[in-house]
Amino acid sequence: MTRMMTSAQLSVTLPEGTQATVEVPASSANLGPGFDTLGLALGMHDRISVTVAHAGLDISVGGAGEGEVPLDSSHLVVRSLQRGLSFAGVAAHGLKIHCENVIPHSRGLGSSASAVVGGLVAANGLIAQVAPERTLSKADLVQLSSEFEGHPDNASASVLGGAVVSWTEPANGGNGPQYFATRLEVHPDIRAFAVIPEVRSSTSHTRGLLPMHVTHRDAVFNVSRAALVVVALTQHPELLMAATEDKLHQQQRASAIPVTTRWVAQLRSAGIAAMVSGAGPAVLALTRQDIPATLVEQAASEGLNVVELGISDGAHLV
Repeated sequence: MTRMMTSAQLSVTLPEGTQATVEVPASSANLGPGFDTLGLALGMHDRISVTVAHAGLDISVGGAGEGEVPLDSSHLVVRSLQRGLSFAGVAAHGLKIHCENVIPHSRGLGSSASAVVGGLVAANGLIAQVAPERTLSKADLVQLSSEFEGHPDNASASVLGGAVVSWTEPANGGNGPQYFATRLEVHPDIRAFAVIPEVRSSTSHTRGLLPMHVTHRDAVFNVSRAALVVVALTQHPELLMAATEDKLHQQQRASAIPVTTRWVAQLRSAGIAAMVSGAGPAVLALTRQDIPATLVEQAASEGLNVVELGISDGAHLV
């Protein structure tokens, strides 16, 4: 995706003191069978505050990732914010950024996608104050955030909110892949819970466990279930158990996330549609009822946190 800018258009500079604050939701990807395609925005939010400064870069982080993430131009929020400004042909002499993070890192809840989307939406908030005609569209935000991620499921969920179906068109000529997504309105009876462990998981490691080829039978199975997820999420939540079955990635990753795998099976045996959240190790459960107290107590005894997150709208300025 490209946007042509004239030299005059490139001359807009944000005035010192311009501010924007964004809340951006966590997300879960795959939703069982929809590998790299289906996503869901969850009611757990990071907050990013940006002020245009006279010069330099001052970034601080509180909460999740504090003392762990870089505090320089390599930080994802900084990179995505600057990408958004550049895409719109807007510049800032300096930036002061504070991230107050709630979304746990490396748990399968889309923390990196949230950082990228938050930076882009913050850039949009700054742009809107000086050059509203240059603000980024939702389609721009999906494209730019997915370029960082390499696939659109988490990022588009954090942009659009609700549930999303996303897809990728391959590179054409000099352009890279094109990313698209559409929002689904989730049935009001569906509740979202996460079972979150203290341990972390590497997405690159778990993705490396997936086979290069799958059988025709397994591919057909997942196509049918991914289609059924759309029906279950929007119209017939009683179908969630069948709809969230998968044969392409969860069992293949089981050796790397044994506790996650056990809890998915345990919840499903209790009639709750549970699945690995993204690459794990968090578990996502979609249900119309409470998680049984006995399971909540057992999870706590194992150091797992069961939280009801709900379904969120997309990132927004506050």
